[in-house]
Formats: sequence, structure tokens, C-alpha cells
Amino acid sequence: RGSPPMAGVRSFFLFAAIALLFAGRYGDATAAARGYIKYKDPKAAVEERVEDLLTRMTLPEKLGQMCQVDRFNFSYPNPSIGQEIFTKYMIGSVLSNPYDTGASIAKRVELANTMQKLSLSTRLGIPLLYAIDAVHGHNTFINATIFPHNIGLGATRDPELVKKIGAITALEVRATGIAQAFAPCVAVCRDPRWGRCYESYSEDPKLVNLMTESIMDGLQGNAPYVADFKTKLAGCAKHFVGDGGTIDGINENNTVVDNATLFNVHMPPFELAVKKGIASIMASYSSLNGVKMHANRAMLTDYLKDTLKFQGFVISDWLGIDKITTPPRANYTYSIEASINAGIDMVMVPWEYKEFLEKLTNLVNGGYIPMSRIDDAVRRVLRVKFSLGLFENPFAEGSSLATEFGSEEHREVAREAVRKSMVLLKNGKTDNDKIVPLPKKVKKIVVAGAHANNMGWQCGGFTLTWQGFNGTGENISRNKAMNLPTGKTRGTTILEGIMKTVDATTEVVYVEEPNQNTAKLHADAAYTIVVVGEAPYAESQGDSTTLNMAAPGPDTISHTCASGMKCVVVLVTGRPLMIEAYIDFIDAVAVAWLPGTEGQGVADVLFGDHPFTGTLPRTWMKSVVQLPMNVGDSAYDPLFPFGFGITN
Repeated sequence: RGSPPMAGVRSFFLFAAIALLFAGRYGDATAAARGYIKYKDPKAAVEERVEDLLTRMTLPEKLGQMCQVDRFNFSYPNPSIGQEIFTKYMIGSVLSNPYDTGASIAKRVELANTMQKLSLSTRLGIPLLYAIDAVHGHNTFINATIFPHNIGLGATRDPELVKKIGAITALEVRATGIAQAFAPCVAVCRDPRWGRCYESYSEDPKLVNLMTESIMDGLQGNAPYVADFKTKLAGCAKHFVGDGGTIDGINENNTVVDNATLFNVHMPPFELAVKKGIASIMASYSSLNGVKMHANRAMLTDYLKDTLKFQGFVISDWLGIDKITTPPRANYTYSIEASINAGIDMVMVPWEYKEFLEKLTNLVNGGYIPMSRIDDAVRRVLRVKFSLGLFENPFAEGSSLATEFGSEEHREVAREAVRKSMVLLKNGKTDNDKIVPLPKKVKKIVVAGAHANNMGWQCGGFTLTWQGFNGTGENISRNKAMNLPTGKTRGTTILEGIMKTVDATTEVVYVEEPNQNTAKLHADAAYTIVVVGEAPYAESQGDSTTLNMAAPGPDTISHTCASGMKCVVVLVTGRPLMIEAYIDFIDAVAVAWLPGTEGQGVADVLFGDHPFTGTLPRTWMKSVVQLPMNVGDSAYDPLFPFGFGITN
């Protein structure tokens, strides 16, 4: 039997009131019951999506987002075992190490998508962030367009060109399925004895800022985090902070500075990067006034996050937290606690991820690391992933970009960068006997020096491998099980560029290592182009107390220029070298820096097809005893000053 009429009305309004109350208090739960999940809604605000997902995550899921591992954990030696990285440990990020020179583009994209599918198969389906070093182009991938290192780009003083380089780098990285580059390096190198000085645009923070703004526009686009995820990627400003100011230029050493130097010299590029919405910032191995940067809460949290309002995530360097102690890993539990509490959000482990996650879990459960710190770290990682569009477009579409990878159009931009980075330091022993531009049509010329025909040496470190390579790239040791390529990388050596430029009737004789008979044997040569400099290096392996050119460079000059041959010396180097002893008997000197794969750009200016326009991005010292010496110093007596360059 039905209820009385008034009772039915009362029941209806009571039910409605309960429904409204329930909706108000538990609207999200009701929506979820209907299949609505806010973090999966692309129309919802990023911060709302981040908070919604964060509330759903267990502790293991959160800690997985804070861990970055090397991709070889997955793909070598047994991919089936490596699946647990994503399905069991829920690792949120993978990097390709500096020996990961790739296979074909298609295979690399397939690998990226395979890892991504495993990440998406987990309970919450949080996508993977795949990262790589791409510091002068997609430099670890064979046949990519390799640009001059940053010191050369600083010499161009051309922000539009640098923006193009950033855009090309982003496109070629995205073509291989990778979403983040550990670039740009915005260090301000104050001492060329530092083995990473070529990664710095300049000793002058104003010039570093100019280049930083431009490269970021190219890499990420003019928007927070990323403008167009198909062709852009997440950047990473490094290394925070002061790595270019260590004592005696020793890598990973202590930077001792007052606040004026810190905030007027080393900090400005990071402040600019934060304002422009850089996705991540990498902590430096070095110390600041005795405090390891990976454990420096005052800088990472109090200043970077709280004062500058940086919204992206802070990532450690490779095994960076291990080096908080001396010796490294002396107390790994302490290193984890100190780094996370200081403000590191993602740790580049890269191998011992099981130990890292176990110890991090114990530290959280024991109250040594508060959950608020974990949530802050994960929130920052998720913010970048949502902002990138990874949740909506997790898979790589390399096929649509593959035709542009290493294209002639891209190489033309690299060639332009080479010629604009060339700095002419001397042209003739007097003002009346200028030798540059060189004539193309003569009977015979000599090209001397091993650097003239060595692709690896002209590219420098961080090319195909961490420390670079010698020769064409064919001699790099590669394990077939890793699906790494064989054969040489594409490009034009300086010698090849010269041979393409001179007249067809001009005889070009290449002498790799001149001896005491060379000058007499080739006395009929119109002139000699001597190409000498440094062998490739990276990081601490490049630290130098002497800044001498690599052997047999001095003998090469001695057996040519000093033996009466009319000569132009081209320096292939990542920094100023000791050349004062040779300068008087050299007719002309040009600095090519580390030009990358497009050596034709060197010939473009030597022979006058384009003018010399580059100027020194850093001071060229007379002697190492003057170092550190930078523009603006009270005791400033250089061989060539900052900003010097003969233009024609």
C-alpha cells in the first residue's frame, strides 16, 4: 500500500536534501562512481589534476616518481626482467646514458613506446618521462645534427640563431621518442681550467642570459614547461649553482664566493630560466662555500623554490647524491635523507634503484623525511608531466619527424653556427700583409694537423660517448646485444670542407703529422692551413692546470709556421689555450672552438664566402698564472680581451 500524499512529499524532499548534502561533500566520489576521474580530464586545470592524482597514490607509487634509472636496466641484458622497473617498482623516469648512441629512429621510438606502455599498464597509468643529454644537438645519437658547443654559440652573439638550434635539437630528440633534454647548461665559467668550460656560453652572465633565453625558446617554446609537445621538449637548466666558479677550475670542487658574486654572476641565468618556466633544474656536484649543492637546503628549497617560486622539479646529477659523502656512498642512507630533505625531487640513481627505494621508504616510514616533502616532490614531477601533455599524448610519433632528423636544412643551420662562431684573432704579421681571406685558386696548398680530418676531435666531448670519440665514429666499441649502430656519423671534416671550397685546379696536400722535412718538401705551397687544438674530453677528465694544446700540436706549428711556411692556424678547442709563444711566427690565427659535424663552416670564412663576425665569449689569457681572470677584474692583462675579434 502506498504512503499518504504528504508523507510522500516529505520523503521526496528528505531524499533530495540528503542527495544534495552527499553531492556537496562527496561530489568527487559520486563522479568517480559514474566513471569520472579528474586527473584524467584534459579540460581540468593542471593543479587540480595534480592534487587529484596525488591523493590516490600509495607511498610506493609516489616514491617511484622520484626515481630515474638508466634505460639499460630495462633493455639490456633481459627486457623481460626489466619490465618490473615499471610494473613492480613504478619508476617514473628513465634516462639514456652518454654511451647510448641509439639504433635506428624506428627502433628507438619502438623502445620508448614499449616502456611507456608498461608505465601506463600500472594501476594509475602515470606516464613515463624519458630523458637524455642533448647539449649540442642530439649528441649521443648517431647521424644527428651536431652543433658547436656552447662556448662557440656564445661567440656568435646571435640569439635568433641559438633559438633555431634549440628548436632543431628539440625536434631531433622528439623524433627518437624522448621527452626531456638535460639542457641548457647555464653555468658561468670563470676559469678555463675547468673541464666543462666549453659547456658554458661565456664568463659574462649577461651573455649567458642572452643565450639561455634564446635556447629555452627553441627547446621548450615560449611557454611554461613546453609549448608544443610534438616538436618541443622539457628543458633542464644546469648545474645549480656556481659550478663554473670552483677553486682553480677543478670540477666538482668548492665554489667560495660572497653574496654579491653569487647573485650577480652565477645566479642570474637560473633566475631567468625560472621566470621563463624551465621544467626542471639539475643540482651541481660542486659545493657552495663548503656545502654540497645536493644537500644545500638553503639554496634548493629556501631560495630556488620559496624565493624564486620555481614550480618544476629539481633533479640530481648522475649518482649525485652518492657524492654528498666522501668517499661516495660512505653512508647512502644519510645521502638519501640529506638530499631529499634539502629539496631534490627526482634522483638520478641510475642503477641501484631497489636499494634507493627501500632506504627511502624506511626513511619516510621512520619519520626522517616528512610526507609533506614527498608530496612536494611528487607534485612537482606530476606538474611537469601534466603540463607536457604526457597524459594525453604519451606515445612517441617519431615517424612523422624522422625525415627531418639530421636533414640538410638542419645541417645548414649548424654550418651557419660554425661560421658565425669563428673568431679571427690575428690576420697578418703587419696591417699590410693580411692573409685572410685565403685565395681559392692557387697551385698548391698544404693542410696540416690531425684535427683537420678528425670528426670526433672537431665535435669534442659529449658526442656519441661521454668523452667523445677519435676519428669517424667507426672505432667506438659497441655491444651488439644493445642494438647500437655501427659505421661513421654523418658530417664534414674541416679538411673535407677546404677541399670542397678551393678551385678544382688547386692541389690540396694533407699532412697529418708534419716533420722537419715538411717545409722543405712543400716549399712551393702558396700557404698552409694548420689545424691543431685539444683532444675530446668531458667533465673532470678535461680539467687542466696547463691549458696546453694536445700533442703533436706544438710540433705541427713548429714544422710549418716556424719553419718559414706561410700559415693560418685554426684552433679546435673548448677554451683558450696557451699560444703566446707561437703567435709571432704565425701569419693568422682563427678559433673554431668545437664546431660539431659541419666543418664546412670553417672553410666558409677562411676563404671569404662569409665574413668573420665572431667575438671572444671569454678572456684569452697570456699565462695560466693569471687565472682566474675575467672581464671587469682590476688586474686585467689578457693576450686577447673579452669581446675581441677581427671582423672583415
